[in-house]
Amino acid sequence: MYRLFTSESVTEGHPDKVCDNIADAVLDEIIKQDPQAHVACEVCICKDKLLIMGEISGNATVDMKKIAKDVIKDIGYDKSNGFDIDNCEIIISVSEQSADIAQGVNGTYFTTDDKYEKTGAGDQGMMFGYACRETDELMPMPIMLAHALTKRLTEVRKNGELGYLRPDGKAQVTVEYENDKPVHIGTVVVSAQHDENVDTDTLKNDIFDKVISYVLPTDLFDKDTEVYINPTGRFVIGGPLGDSGLTGRKIVVDTYGGYCPHGGGSFSGKDATKVDRSATYMARYVCKNIVAAGLADKCLVEIAYAIGRAKPVSVHVDTFKTGKFDDLKIRDIILKEFDLRPLAIIEKLNLQSPVYKDTASYGHFGNENYAWEKTDMADRLRKYID
Repeated sequence: MYRLFTSESVTEGHPDKVCDNIADAVLDEIIKQDPQAHVACEVCICKDKLLIMGEISGNATVDMKKIAKDVIKDIGYDKSNGFDIDNCEIIISVSEQSADIAQGVNGTYFTTDDKYEKTGAGDQGMMFGYACRETDELMPMPIMLAHALTKRLTEVRKNGELGYLRPDGKAQVTVEYENDKPVHIGTVVVSAQHDENVDTDTLKNDIFDKVISYVLPTDLFDKDTEVYINPTGRFVIGGPLGDSGLTGRKIVVDTYGGYCPHGGGSFSGKDATKVDRSATYMARYVCKNIVAAGLADKCLVEIAYAIGRAKPVSVHVDTFKTGKFDDLKIRDIILKEFDLRPLAIIEKLNLQSPVYKDTASYGHFGNENYAWEKTDMADRLRKYID
């Protein structure tokens, strides 16, 4: 059976990702001072305005304007290329978390002495995790290749190899499959913001040689691959000057590139009591360990919660007929070996540490530095098939 699948990634200078980076930088600074803080920080940016808003409760005092300025300057924006942070209006609109929500999250609503039962989910919703054998990271290939391209765009910009590039950019990769195995890269699209003085041929040749050919595997990328570099021919106006940005608008880029369902909740700016974030991380951890242990070649897990309640209201497993057992038995194994209550997730994955800023660009999954990417449960799970 033949099929195509396409995924997209964006650079850290994309307007939406600028917002994600600021939101997670604010979150990290708050957690450094108060690991128990409840944070839901949103950011919006456009031309000469930056808005930081949301609900924050805790014992931390942070300079959000300075954090935003530091993030934007680190990304590489200034008045010449997309956003002048020193001459823009920065609006801060932050209040405390609703008491109605807080009582279900911080344990004041429940009489039990079990701390894991007292700490409920910060919202209702369904979260998905996924893992497969297409790459060493146990991730779908299209999104990993797209991330590799956008990371490389940023690398050659910041190290000076292609110093005429500017922070905004995108990449898209289409992978061809036969019998569910990646066999060829069909199409590559790269759009990179650039200085107005570079000519189009130079830019296209440089990106092909120093980004696309540098990154893509030679056994899948060849003369038959269609390549499009800056298809409109010009990308000078970019970043917040060219388009508005908002946290949470790149949730498919953040996860699996559309390869599996998404519950709809975004990540950046949210502390770990928000299951949109923590339970999605846990679902990935579960799936990756299931696949690493050999219980399945593919694994999709959905976890659903009710606000204020600790135990999931449902757990669904789909191994796409690749499991060593039927999906219901693998579900039973998961429920036995993994504690899916919010506080247990927080403790297991060390989610009250300031680890979030690094996740804001180039995907939340596939990076071995993250606790939810560890396969430390694989040996324990292998007992079910040994």
